[in-house]
Amino acid sequence: MAATIAQMVEKGERKLRIKEPTLKANYDAAKPRMKQNYGALPFGPRTKAAYNSGVDAGQFRTDFSKWGANWSAAVSR
Repeated sequence: MAATIAQMVEKGERKLRIKEPTLKANYDAAKPRMKQNYGALPFGPRTKAAYNSGVDAGQFRTDFSKWGANWSAAVSR
């Protein structure tokens, strides 16, 4: 018997919760590269400083309910 969309969403959310610590660690590790690459763009120093402070203040967040709603809507089309 094939799984329902709700069952697939539940399975996907379980997998995402398991991966969340790795995703957060990868995001935090990418912050210096994000700032370096943005720094190479032709923006002024104030824009670059604002970007850098936003990256420093930003935190990795996963909204599991939003992910499930978006995924089920996409596969239900």
